[in-house]
Amino acid sequence: MSRPTPDILSDAAQQKKSQSFFPTSVKSIQDSIIHHLMSFQGRDPERSGPADIYKALAFTLRDVMVEKWIKTQKTFYAKEKKRVYYLSLEFLIGRSLGNSIINLGLFDEIKEAVEGLGYSMEEVREQEEDAALGNGGLGRLAACFMDSIATLKIPAYGYGIRYEYGLFNQQLINGYQVESPDNWLRYGSPWEFERTLPVFTIQFYGKVSTYQDDKGCYRSKWIDTKDVMAMPCDILVPGYKNDHVINMRLWAARASRELDLTHFGEGDYIGAVQQKVSSETISKVLYPPDHNYAGQELRLRQQYFFVAATFQDIMRRYKKKNDTFDKFPDRVAVQLNDTHPAIAIPELMRILLDLEGLGWEKAWDICTRTFAYTNHTLMPEALERWSVEMIGKVLPRHLQIIYEINQRFLDLVAQQYPGDMEKLSRMSIIEEGYPKKVRMAFLAIVGSHSVNGVAALHTQLLKDRIFKDFDQFYPDKINSKTNGITPRRWLLKANPQLSELINSKIGTGWEVDLDRLRELEPYAEDQDFRDRFMEIKLNNKQKLVDYIGLSTGVDVSAETMFDVQVKRIHEYKRQLLNALHVIHLYHKFVTEPEVNLAPRSIIFAGKAAPSYWRAKLIIKLINSIGDVVNHDPRIGDRLRVVFLPNYNVSQAELIIPAADLSEQISTAGTEASGTGNMKFALNGALTIGTLDGANIEIREEVGEDNIFIFGLDADEAEFERIHNSKTPAQICKENGEVAQIMESLSDGTFSRGDRNLFKPLVDSLMSPHDQYLLIRDLESYLECQNHVNEVFIDTELWARKAILNVARMGKFSTDRTIRQYSNEIWGIKV
Repeated sequence: MSRPTPDILSDAAQQKKSQSFFPTSVKSIQDSIIHHLMSFQGRDPERSGPADIYKALAFTLRDVMVEKWIKTQKTFYAKEKKRVYYLSLEFLIGRSLGNSIINLGLFDEIKEAVEGLGYSMEEVREQEEDAALGNGGLGRLAACFMDSIATLKIPAYGYGIRYEYGLFNQQLINGYQVESPDNWLRYGSPWEFERTLPVFTIQFYGKVSTYQDDKGCYRSKWIDTKDVMAMPCDILVPGYKNDHVINMRLWAARASRELDLTHFGEGDYIGAVQQKVSSETISKVLYPPDHNYAGQELRLRQQYFFVAATFQDIMRRYKKKNDTFDKFPDRVAVQLNDTHPAIAIPELMRILLDLEGLGWEKAWDICTRTFAYTNHTLMPEALERWSVEMIGKVLPRHLQIIYEINQRFLDLVAQQYPGDMEKLSRMSIIEEGYPKKVRMAFLAIVGSHSVNGVAALHTQLLKDRIFKDFDQFYPDKINSKTNGITPRRWLLKANPQLSELINSKIGTGWEVDLDRLRELEPYAEDQDFRDRFMEIKLNNKQKLVDYIGLSTGVDVSAETMFDVQVKRIHEYKRQLLNALHVIHLYHKFVTEPEVNLAPRSIIFAGKAAPSYWRAKLIIKLINSIGDVVNHDPRIGDRLRVVFLPNYNVSQAELIIPAADLSEQISTAGTEASGTGNMKFALNGALTIGTLDGANIEIREEVGEDNIFIFGLDADEAEFERIHNSKTPAQICKENGEVAQIMESLSDGTFSRGDRNLFKPLVDSLMSPHDQYLLIRDLESYLECQNHVNEVFIDTELWARKAILNVARMGKFSTDRTIRQYSNEIWGIKV
């Protein structure tokens, strides 16, 4: 039987196009759901449940998106547009259903269609697993960026890893965090396309040989490698009501051979599949534990795996229209999301040198004009460094290239700073010592034409402290691109009632032009608007109350102040400082019941890294404080402490619209930007925070009167670390309230008399060398919280401030951020 010719296929596509099944009416959406129930899932519609309906609806939306995606891709090729490749080891996607419905502009029709089939949208939405392919802000930012890139119609792709197991599930057992696997793919995902083509071979280990090519030039060849196959899985991302759909391409590892038949024939059945299991481990788990050598090696292999697959894909696409590499930087922009993909720099050099035969100077020029690097951290331990020995073992050719990059770079430094050996040592990509290490951030800086921080303060600290030598050497390279959030997910989807209220006053369009929220400012003085605004806040709080009751059993009143800190648990984010304030409030409610304190429900959520024992002890402390506070009849329901387990994107969409107070209390100079601060303010929460990260820019936008700032600034914090003008012991001696808090923490009040349980936390708090300066900032924090209490009691004043926070958050849309990246880094005018 002969295959159909391309003409026949084209005709068939045209016929399909003319019959294009864009289910936009209620009836056509229902017909499509029934069709997918039967043909894709083999389900009897009369015996289907919410999970079946969810999948059928997802397939229906995917049908709509794939047609738009094909059209989008064709325009990229037809106009030979420059394309952006956004490389990120994390994409914290969350759920896709609600976002897709909103961006496709089909919410009302789909809601009516689903309800017409006998289901509620809420129960259908709850069937979807969160795709937790990220750890926190870094991965969520990447997902927000994809939404804005699609909305702004930028020719771009997101590249990462399709982890079989995402960030772990968190249970709280006796107050302790207990991790279990997050098998988000156990029932498959209706959103992804598993591609059989293109599948690429990824090399590891082996050795490097040299040979003379036909032009007499010496070339290198990477041989005797162990190979793994990279299979692409595409997830479609629709722009907001613009028919533009892009894709994230996530790579899954597959064995180069399913079975080793030699072992199988010898009866070694385990050995026969061992290679397959070992190969596919690469894409099994997000963030393998890296406190041992095996975990570090797997992490390096993950990073190279997705980078190498991505560059083979980039080359495949580029070579369709180009025979030389002269136009490569004019057609390709690669953004490195933190240091994780930095191995891409020697990988592109390897391709250009070894496979394409270019000379070093031309290859390096192409490389540096192609790459841009985003730094996301001020924490020295988070700037990745891999041992030279390990890179030499796993990626021997890349280590040679890194050494050559470093030597040529240091030659340039030496020319500019002759005789300054200390500067050469500080700036070297290779860190001397035992063991020798490769500083991946330095590699990313040297190999990129742009290095950006993610907030104004963060960028200044990069220039002044972390990368000071590099800023002097490359004076125009480091720039600032303040982070943002997508208003489609974080207001339109997460807070539909507030979105409707906004629409009723300023109309639509703010979803893609967030600066228009400024038009709400006059309504802060409108009594009816304030009443409705606070009524919506109360409704959102009641939804969260119901969720808290179901998930924790704690009885919370929606009439209390919802004081919220939800984020990754880390010492620098200072959940412990918040816990100290809870102890202080508890003392006040018990010993001074006549004081006019607003009732509070203090809500925590977040995960600690499995090997981060001190962060896990902080979780235990918070839960232990809750056990005491929540069961003390002397304070009734005036104070509650809640730790919500298994924090994820979907939970955030429930918590954030309900918050009154947003805790952004990291030690000044430690948080790069933060994006939770933006989400809370956009939904009408007031911020209590330090002058850290994007808090500074939020203060500039909302006004000093509409945010609560306390504590040391970044310069003062650095001064205190060095000079220690006031020790924790001195502060306790001078301040009876602080001393009382520390005594309760020490004497077993919250540990059933066990004085040793929280002793590590007490010792770190009382240490004069506490780098996070908790006790140093505690006095200011308590004073600021008193001010929060005074303002909250004045409900009209609080409402005005909350409305102005919403109205003045226009700057913090990822649409603005991505425009800046596109215009100023990628060279694509938007």
